[in-house]
Amino acid sequence: MKKSMLGVIDATMLPGEMAELAGHRSPAAIPFAGRYRLIDFVLSNMVNSGIQSVAIFPRSPYRSLMDHLGSGKDWDLNRKRDGLFFFPAPAKEGQFSRLAEHLDYFNRSDQKYVIVSNCTTVANMDFGPTLDRFIKQDCDLLEVTHNGEPANIYLLSLELLLTLIENRHETGYQSVQSVFEDQSSSLKKCQYEFEGFLKRIKSVSDYYQTSMELLQKDKWSELFNEFQPIYTKVKDEPPTNYLEGSHVTNAMIANGCIIEGEVNHSIVFRAVTIGKESSVKNSIIMQKSKIGSNCTLEHVILDKDVSVEDGTVLRGTAEKPLVVKKGSIESAVASS
Repeated sequence: MKKSMLGVIDATMLPGEMAELAGHRSPAAIPFAGRYRLIDFVLSNMVNSGIQSVAIFPRSPYRSLMDHLGSGKDWDLNRKRDGLFFFPAPAKEGQFSRLAEHLDYFNRSDQKYVIVSNCTTVANMDFGPTLDRFIKQDCDLLEVTHNGEPANIYLLSLELLLTLIENRHETGYQSVQSVFEDQSSSLKKCQYEFEGFLKRIKSVSDYYQTSMELLQKDKWSELFNEFQPIYTKVKDEPPTNYLEGSHVTNAMIANGCIIEGEVNHSIVFRAVTIGKESSVKNSIIMQKSKIGSNCTLEHVILDKDVSVEDGTVLRGTAEKPLVVKKGSIESAVASS
């Protein structure tokens, strides 16, 4: 039954309140949890639910996203039949207008049902029970919720989706969400309440707070488990090297790092260097960033490839973390 579902990931989200992290990349491609990208979660959920055909509709800039996804091999979607499809979305308003540019894909699909999802919901969920609810209650349209709030994930038949796309000018509907929210619609609408860990990442604050939550063992275990793994692009890195003088407490450290300083309650991505006598607390340090000696970082998000020179102090707050843009060079003079 699960193989009767088609996956559609709408990755046309504008940067909005995530502009500091998404100015040069799609929000779907923002690095997360030490080794993943935000899109990995919904894509892995679809694969783990038996979905074998997934279409991603991104908005420019999407080079980073394409590089990450590749052929879909790491999600077992590099198939001769079905697989991973990448359809850059034209600069048109409305989800249905963007999907209309690729009607051939939908018309060629054999699947009966469609999961339509956003690209930045962090969760580990099986869409099988969602489909069971949809069929059992004879729904036309189903919305996934969490704590009573919409998760911006919908299930409907492929036939209905095509009808909604084709009739969008007459009905005025621009998206599946707008159809669900129309109280005058005659469609039978249902909801499925997901009770596990789920966060919608819509701002830098959401990103930071969710990342810090994952340093709690129970939250981490809810999101990552061996039975429904979260897949990502595989990169071979050597083990992290903890040198004399290093001290790590309640932190997530990816492979390929060199740690000489102190790391506390922080997330450190691949191939990061943290120098002697430096202190990193309540922070997120992305790939290949280099922190010199005698530095202090608190409530900071370093994007990729940032260099922090010796003696630099960078501080934000829990409510408003300091974001340092990709490729920046931070010096002690600039931070003083």
